[in-house]
Amino acid sequence: MRKILHIDMDAFYASVEQRDDPALRGRPVVVAWRGARSVVCAASYEARPYGIRSAMPAVTAERLCPHAVFVPPDFARYKTVSRQVREIFLEHTDLVQPLSLDEAYLDVTAPKRPSPSATATAEAIRAQIRQTTGLTASAGVAPNKFLAKIASDWRKPDGLFVVKPGQVDAFLAPLKVGLIPGVGKVMETKLNALGVATVGDLRGLARDELELRFGSFGARLYQRARGIDERPVEPDQPVQSISSEDTFETDLPMDALAPMIERLAEKTWLATRKTERVGRTVVLKLKTAQFRILTRSFTPETPPASQAELTRIALALRARVELPASTRYRLVGVGLGGFREREELPMQAGLFGGG
Repeated sequence: MRKILHIDMDAFYASVEQRDDPALRGRPVVVAWRGARSVVCAASYEARPYGIRSAMPAVTAERLCPHAVFVPPDFARYKTVSRQVREIFLEHTDLVQPLSLDEAYLDVTAPKRPSPSATATAEAIRAQIRQTTGLTASAGVAPNKFLAKIASDWRKPDGLFVVKPGQVDAFLAPLKVGLIPGVGKVMETKLNALGVATVGDLRGLARDELELRFGSFGARLYQRARGIDERPVEPDQPVQSISSEDTFETDLPMDALAPMIERLAEKTWLATRKTERVGRTVVLKLKTAQFRILTRSFTPETPPASQAELTRIALALRARVELPASTRYRLVGVGLGGFREREELPMQAGLFGGG
């Protein structure tokens, strides 16, 4: 039986800003560039009661909370703090799988430091993070990654929640199916139409039926509904690709996709700031109303140097889709692939500047 932790820094970017600028403490802070095409990178807990969330358009956040303080992101500073946190993790186990700058899975089945339990290890890590960085982190403790990730959200901020093996069924049954990773609003709506609102309801569907309706994801739903997740914690897994996609409520023609592509390009660009590696290949993904999936890609001589360049290339890739203008699309995505270490790539002045 594995003992897995999911450690998640609380409102990480916003908390770093509030730590470093006392004038921001206790105020609704939104980490984002201002502008019609910008999205929210992070929101402080004081901003969240207004409905502000990561990845929403910045103009929406400003409308929801006109007195919010907007702070442009400083990813170099966030990466420095993230490295401090990573060093703390590695004092307790070598099995650390970072998911981003602010969260990671840890396998503490056999911890490097003697500990009476995985819960005690999680508490020790949280205390070290607070002492070293002045920030708080929440933790989930469970027999697998799926459960640990859900548990870490349970008592945020600055919380700890434990799901013991004997508690798995009771813990999962009342949860909304939307809490299962991969179940977005569209999938949740489809499941609701089948009479499935909770994980307990999901258990009532046979595996064959789920696979028939949802393919390989249906098999995953069957397993997650029963708390099954055999994925090991995999340390040092280099980022290969990063993407963002969106499914529309109504199918749209190609000439209506530009605003969505621009917004998804920004989400992808912001996500790339969370890794030390650099992506070269821009990918545009489309799914037609008939569920045909198309991808178009382009690899420039040097990696995209800014959000604007990523957006420009993604928009240009539409011209390489040779389908009738009457074609309707149900999904669009923007990705960046071909990630390499910085030193492996040709450089140019200002290549890794913000924006």
